[in-house]
Amino acid sequence: MELRAKDELTLDIIESGCVTWEDLVRSVRNFKYGRGENRGDFDSVWYRREGTCSTKHGFLFRIAERNELNNVQLMVGIYLMTEQNTPKVAEVLKEFGLHGIPEAHCYLKVGTEYLDATSNSSTYEALADDVAVEKSVVPEFLIAEKIDFHKEYLTDWLNAQELPFTLNELWNIREKCIAALSRG
Repeated sequence: MELRAKDELTLDIIESGCVTWEDLVRSVRNFKYGRGENRGDFDSVWYRREGTCSTKHGFLFRIAERNELNNVQLMVGIYLMTEQNTPKVAEVLKEFGLHGIPEAHCYLKVGTEYLDATSNSSTYEALADDVAVEKSVVPEFLIAEKIDFHKEYLTDWLNAQELPFTLNELWNIREKCIAALSRG
């Protein structure tokens, strides 16, 4: 799918050599995983060559919209993040005696296929069996509502698991997992 929009960002992307949607996805997969200062500045993913699952997929979704790729949906799913599906968090989970922790993850659905461009090794298939709930969202959801959606799920999960943590403690454990993902 060729990129054809005439907005400044798309033209910059094309000028860099990414002339198709597939080129752009391949580039974003190779960008560093990390948080920027403003979680709602999706365009900065391109300029900083860095982003999280939310910002990378929010960015790709916005470019799809600008280029009238109408079969692209932005998705948020909550999956049980474990050593098996997310090996970099193994040490944190072990430290707190957890098998897993629910994580809100963003990805795209292109037609009927799932696409995870978080990193070069990320695939939706690696976590598909562990997804408990998912929904199609707009990028603004990632800024204003994703954390609340995630914390509501964590609260219910925490109560069902009868674990010795408060929501804030569990959230801090999750933050340590995210930090582990950011390290090489």
